[in-house]
Amino acid sequence: MLDLHRLRLLREFRRRGTIAAVAQALSYSPSTVSHQLGELQVEAGVRLLERDGRRLRLTEAGHVLARHAEVLLARLEQAEAEMAAAAGAVAGVVRVAAFQTAAVHLVAPALAALARDHPGVRGEITELESDQALDALLRRETDLAICDDHDGRPRRELRGLTFEDLYAERVRLVVPRGHPARELADVAGATWAGGHRGTSHERLVREVCLAKGGFQPDLRHRATDLLVLLALVGAGQAVTLLPDLAGPERESSVDVLDIGVGRRIFTVVRDDGLSRPALVATRAALRTAAARFT
Repeated sequence: MLDLHRLRLLREFRRRGTIAAVAQALSYSPSTVSHQLGELQVEAGVRLLERDGRRLRLTEAGHVLARHAEVLLARLEQAEAEMAAAAGAVAGVVRVAAFQTAAVHLVAPALAALARDHPGVRGEITELESDQALDALLRRETDLAICDDHDGRPRRELRGLTFEDLYAERVRLVVPRGHPARELADVAGATWAGGHRGTSHERLVREVCLAKGGFQPDLRHRATDLLVLLALVGAGQAVTLLPDLAGPERESSVDVLDIGVGRRIFTVVRDDGLSRPALVATRAALRTAAARFT
């Protein structure tokens, strides 16, 4: 009999490539991961791992078992969801991964509603960029991802996942109070503030400036917190793009201009867990929280 916990470790090793990466992701020591994979190899009766220089890699048999582990674990999640649905119990852990503004304005009130209406649900939130949240969902490290994309950017549709639009808003050009700009092209030579390299906000700024304004922005200031970006603009040190959810119009030291760019916020869940009552309740609570902004 193959141990499901050890099969999870094998699946993670196939995805991440090293014992250290698996240990870090799952909060184990490398020696624990190595020992458990060794025990799985004994259970399987075949060699699953082999040396490749200083690193370990999967054998062909290891790849075969890891692929089957993916299917087995997905079926287990589906079985657990269907059993919970049959029992009608709205309870259990629901892990949510969301980017910053969604975590503040959507997830926090949704968790409060869940605590009031379904005290058996334990909501857990992790702040992650959209692409990171989607990857965490695929790795089964979270149960629900909240992601975003902007006009003109194709959605990353993936098999085995259900996408549901949650909220649509405008992305605004934010400039210091009294700035003469009336459209995006007017700030082509300005100093910009944006997200760190590789983040969705940096990508938003670069892609919108190029597509709508025909220029590459001078991204001089970088921050994860949108309030920091807003403060830089208010101090006259930069311009930026911010979504309505960030509330830039509430800051008296800036002007906010519509440049014809929209952003969509959506939830993503694995099909295997769709019928799970706790997840159904969480998605409903998020819809209610989003409805306050429409």
